Amino acid sequence: MAKIKPFKGIRPPKELVEQIESRPYDVLESEEARAEAGNNEKSLYHIIKPEINFPVGTSEYDPRVYEEAARQFQMFQDKGWLVQDKDEHYYIYAQTMNGKTQYGLVIGAYVEDYMNGTIKKHELTRRDKEEDRMKHVRVNNANVEPVFFAYPDNAVLDALLKRYAATEPEYDFIAPIDGFRHQFWIISDPADIATVTEEFRKMPSLYIADGHHRSAAAALVGAEKAKQNPNHRGDEEYNYFMAVAFQASQLTILDYNRVLKDLNGLSSEAFLSALRQNFIVEDKGTEIYKPAKLHEFSLYLDNHWFSLVAKEGTYDNSDPIGVLDVDISSRLILQDILALGDLRSSNRIDFVGGLRGLGELKRRVDSGEMRAALALYPVSMQQIMDIADSGKIMPPKATWFEPKLRSGLVIHKLS
Repeated sequence: MAKIKPFKGIRPPKELVEQIESRPYDVLESEEARAEAGNNEKSLYHIIKPEINFPVGTSEYDPRVYEEAARQFQMFQDKGWLVQDKDEHYYIYAQTMNGKTQYGLVIGAYVEDYMNGTIKKHELTRRDKEEDRMKHVRVNNANVEPVFFAYPDNAVLDALLKRYAATEPEYDFIAPIDGFRHQFWIISDPADIATVTEEFRKMPSLYIADGHHRSAAAALVGAEKAKQNPNHRGDEEYNYFMAVAFQASQLTILDYNRVLKDLNGLSSEAFLSALRQNFIVEDKGTEIYKPAKLHEFSLYLDNHWFSLVAKEGTYDNSDPIGVLDVDISSRLILQDILALGDLRSSNRIDFVGGLRGLGELKRRVDSGEMRAALALYPVSMQQIMDIADSGKIMPPKATWFEPKLRSGLVIHKLS
């Protein structure tokens, strides 16, 4: 059963939230953060991308950079740009994209639930990336940015969320860059807090949607602190880390597409001929063509779009991994035909999030930078949950969640 708790969030005063909030640390490069922060000393980038406070070219992994993060975090609190709530709350965070709103509950997730598998993952993590985030958590003694969870739909929580959504939010703004609406409410009523805790307690599992490295880092630091404390009781704040949990059916997963630098020495005709062994290939002409269903792919090659439909027998409907389009394309195209090797490290492929649209794939091929592009039908949240429940791991670059969580709306301190 999932164990959660409310916490005393550290938040911006209402009038400062739009100066402080930012995109998450891992969706932009250092120089993008430097440009977005500009002359705004209140930008959260000074804490989550603190290399921007050093000369251009300073490594984000420089020990001085982590120290600067802690210095900035303390300064934000000293100046009243971030203020800790006096009482423990849950919070509601809503995001609206293209007219659709999803409502998340900001919670303290239990470290032990991550360790014992109650909080389920579907991606592998890299130790170097974990260690980077662990250093950031350690030096700030806080989860500055949340992780992104999904939970099975729950009628009681849905009714609670709708009730709060009908009231005036604490924060309400349109974010620059993404142009999406972000709203935030505080759950302070003891009865509502008890309801949230109890409903999560009934859930057998929670699922990491996005932020596997942040989840691992937060949980590992919590476990580290428990081991280091000779008087550890189990109820200390470091036993919990900050997450925003959304009902699974509300989440939007976009396609995560591939652009290819070469065809492994094959001509276009030879490549298409190789594809016909496992796919029904149809030339769709020069207009952008988007996959319409599971097991259909779009290929952009030589100014033409092609539909590729996987033939029966090329996938296993009883295998939660084998039925995935990302697995089908990885096995039958990227490996068998193009021999790309490890997709995480190959320099012959790049990945493009669906928010950019298929026009971005066309642009990169037409520019001569890439030889071809492959568009996939999006993975569903149910597929992700099935994989996590089976204990298996998804192929790399399989999911693209949008909108991304904005950072800086609330922070969780570990003591």
